[in-house]
Amino acid sequence: MSGLSNAEVTFLLKAQKDARKAFRVLRQTRVISPSGTISFLERIPGTEKLINLGYNGPWGGDLDEVQLSVFGLDGTVYLGDARAGGGARYAALFHAHADVTSLSHVHTPHLGAYAQAHATLPFLYVPVQRHRFVRELPVYVNRLQPEVEFILDQLKRDPEIPGIVEANGGATVWGRNGLLRLADLILLLEEGAQLQILATGLGGSKPLGPGVLQQQWRMSGLIPRSATVDQDGVITYAEAAE
Repeated sequence: MSGLSNAEVTFLLKAQKDARKAFRVLRQTRVISPSGTISFLERIPGTEKLINLGYNGPWGGDLDEVQLSVFGLDGTVYLGDARAGGGARYAALFHAHADVTSLSHVHTPHLGAYAQAHATLPFLYVPVQRHRFVRELPVYVNRLQPEVEFILDQLKRDPEIPGIVEANGGATVWGRNGLLRLADLILLLEEGAQLQILATGLGGSKPLGPGVLQQQWRMSGLIPRSATVDQDGVITYAEAAE
C-alpha cells in the first residue's frame, strides 16, 4: 500500500467492510442482476484518491469478497490494478465535483428494463422522491459520447441529479454521503422501478397526488415546514409570500 497513510488505510478497510455489507444486502434482496454486475468507487476523504471496490460475482468462492484497488485522479496506482472494474473512466466526475464521495455502476433487473426501453426513470415512488428535488433519471443512449461526459453534461443542467440510466445496460449512480447511503439509493431506485413496471398491468403509475411533494420535502427537511409546494413542484417560501 505504498503512498497510503495510516488514516487512509483505516478508511480503506472501513470501505471494504461497507462494500461487503452492500454486496450481501443487494444480492439477498435481488437488486443485483444474476450476472453480478456492480462495483463501487469511494473517495478517500480530503484526497484525490479513489478506492475501487469490485464484486466477486456469482461464481466466486466467497460471494461477498471485495476486489480492491486504489488509484489517484492523476493516474497514480497505489494498490492493485486500477483498470479492474473500469472505475478509472469516472475519474473526471470526481475531479470536477469534489463533493461526490461515492459512485456505483450497477445492473439491476428493473432499472435494466428501463435501460432496455431507452426510457428515463421518473420518480413516482415516494421514498425515491422524498430526499431530492430532481424528478427523474436521464437516459444515456449515444455511446459515441463517453459516459462520463454525458454525466457531466447532466450535472451542468442540474447538479442534484443522482444518476443515469445506461441504455441497453444498467445504471450509474453517485452520492455525497458515503457508500452505504449510495447502496440504499440503489435499492430504492430498483424498488421504485419494479413497482412502476408492475403498475403497468393496472393502467400504469400515476403522477404524485396533491400535497405529496410538500409533505415529503417537509418531512425530509428539504424545505421548511412553512413552505408550500404546488402540484408542479414549484416551492413558495413564507418569506416570499409576505
